Order: sequence, then structure tokens, then C-alpha cells
Amino acid sequence: MTGNMWVRQIHRWLSIAFTLAVTANIVAMTMQLQAIWIGFLALVPLIPLLATGLYLFAQPYFGRRDGTQQEARS
Repeated sequence: MTGNMWVRQIHRWLSIAFTLAVTANIVAMTMQLQAIWIGFLALVPLIPLLATGLYLFAQPYFGRRDGTQQEARS
């Protein structure tokens, strides 16, 4: 597995963790809980999610320097 595939896989798992943290925050807000740490829980996966997302976004622009276009792979 290449480095690019590792970043994509990490990004996918971080997005799942972020979704679960936001869901827990919404549930806590509807139950009128005043736990601030639940709100900050979403920041833990959000920061590396931002870093991997920016890397994946910029990768096609910095991938090839010879002027040819590379097909996008999913």
C-alpha cells in the first residue's frame, strides 16, 4: 500500500471518528448536559482530518511537474 493510500485510509477513519464525536455532542446538548469536554471531543479528530484533507486536496496540483495531467483514482 502506497503512502497516498495510507493517507486516504486515515482520512476516512478520522471522518468516521469526527462524525461520532459530533453526534455525541448533539445528543449531550439535547439532554441538557453541561459537559464542555464533549464539545472539545470533536476537535481531536478534526485537526488531523484538516491536515489530511488539505494534503489530499493539494496533491493533484503538486503531483506532476512536467505539465501532463494524471487521471484521478478513487
